[in-house]
Amino acid sequence: MTKITSYLTPYKIAIIIALLLMLTELAVELVQPLIISYIIDQGIQQNNLSAVMMWGAVLIGCSLAAFAAGVTNSFYSSHVSQSFGFDIREALYKKVQDFSFSNFSVFPTSSLITRLTNDVTMLQNTVFMSLRIMMRAPLLVIGSVIMALLVNPMLALVLVISVPVLVLFLIVIMSKAGSLFKSVQERLDHVNNVMQENLIGIRLIRAFLRGRHEMKRFRQSSEQLMDKTVAALRLIEVTMPVILLLMNLSILVILWYGTVEVNTGGASVGEVVAIVNYATRMTGALSIVTMIIMVFSRAKASGARISEVINTDVDLYDSESSESFMIKRGEVTFERVSFTYPETSVKVLDQLSFTVNPGERVSVLGGTGSGKSTIFQLIPRLYDVTEGAVKIDGQSVHEMTLKNLRSQIGFVPQEAMLFTGTIQENIRWGNEYATFEEVQEAAKRAQIHDTIMSLPKQYDTVLGQKGVNLSGGQKQRLSIARALVKKPVILLLDDSTSALDMKTEAKLLAALEDLSCTTIMITQKISTTMASDRILLIDEGRLLDEGSHDELIRQSTLYRKIVESQAGKEALPYAE
Repeated sequence: MTKITSYLTPYKIAIIIALLLMLTELAVELVQPLIISYIIDQGIQQNNLSAVMMWGAVLIGCSLAAFAAGVTNSFYSSHVSQSFGFDIREALYKKVQDFSFSNFSVFPTSSLITRLTNDVTMLQNTVFMSLRIMMRAPLLVIGSVIMALLVNPMLALVLVISVPVLVLFLIVIMSKAGSLFKSVQERLDHVNNVMQENLIGIRLIRAFLRGRHEMKRFRQSSEQLMDKTVAALRLIEVTMPVILLLMNLSILVILWYGTVEVNTGGASVGEVVAIVNYATRMTGALSIVTMIIMVFSRAKASGARISEVINTDVDLYDSESSESFMIKRGEVTFERVSFTYPETSVKVLDQLSFTVNPGERVSVLGGTGSGKSTIFQLIPRLYDVTEGAVKIDGQSVHEMTLKNLRSQIGFVPQEAMLFTGTIQENIRWGNEYATFEEVQEAAKRAQIHDTIMSLPKQYDTVLGQKGVNLSGGQKQRLSIARALVKKPVILLLDDSTSALDMKTEAKLLAALEDLSCTTIMITQKISTTMASDRILLIDEGRLLDEGSHDELIRQSTLYRKIVESQAGKEALPYAE
């Protein structure tokens, strides 16, 4: 939590002002019962109207001062809490942006969303309430006991005995509530995860008529959240009746003993009224403490979850020896590379070695799970190799800055991912400084320009989330245009022409020949490999063979089987 509270440091002046204003309110609230006792003893009991008027005026003046302090305190408290929430949320989002893929395997997307929204809001509200009422409530209890002792020590002994008992009780409740609310947040993660999966896969759910099944999943997850929340709230709700019972008994004792003291001359009526008034205010303050326990318990759980993200070590970073190396030729070399995904023991790549020459077009062919996509993730250093080295132009990617490395690589993933916005914005996402002419050029090379021009708003057409209003082939071509607008030195296409017909694919590959970049394509289509300078045949993370289409036809039995399979001559187990 120390890391979290450090985000309050820039607002320490505003915090001090808010606390001083809160103390002003508190002072007025503590002095009011004393003034009321003066009105009773010096005014009403003595039939002295001037004393009543004088102390009444003082009471009104104090109330107006407290009102002004309260309004101003709310302003500063809101400023601090909202700014604090903004800073925490921004720091969290920046941390997530720096995450490697292995970090994302530790924190599910639904959990990160909950931490960025619900958990941050919980801390934000806690800061506001701390500056507005949370500190005021315990101080009011302590101050009331002190003031009661000053007014009449004998009557105040009742409060001196009851308050520590209640405080001990509340501490026990708070410790138990913390673990319960942590479970609540974890169940909320699970509910968000179910909702996210359902919303993303809604078309598939309807196509397979799985709506009833998914409703059952959601209901089970939601019921678990409800049960955890009810258990936590039930524990918190126990505190209120206990507080009211003990404090009301204390007030009854004060009234009974106060009556005896008034009759014997040991106390005045005003003193008894003042002590009862302090006891009543303490009851209200202790009732607020019930809410404080709930808020702090949830804030403690939320703070721990946020700290877990902020304190996570990112395993991909620029080393101290990283150079501002710029890719010039685009030669890609794998030297005895082995790779194992985090938290697994299976080698995806095993002593893999090959070289792609500058400007060469190379196809990577292999079965499902052979390690093709992993090769692509190691080139822009989305993961670090377990053994060996990946080099570009003879320089290890580990010795390059991530910014320089990735800014010169055009990457088109297997699943076309588009963002809400216009077509032009989605293409320019690859290079925010690209001119409209460069955007059009990239679209023409990707064979999507004519399709865009047929749309009512052309390049200003707004796409839905993930490009929901486009076909699979259109999404792929827009993703390729987004990579091309970077004018990359190395272009990586991860099965990015799978949804294209042969004619469109041929035009695309022909347009890419004009580029001077090194192109590496993962594919399962022989029509793609035939247009490549060289083919790498991968199986179980190892290089089985390499060569041109004609060379592999002559020397590789496996490649011939793949060609024959796609020609319809026989089945092939490698086909995806």
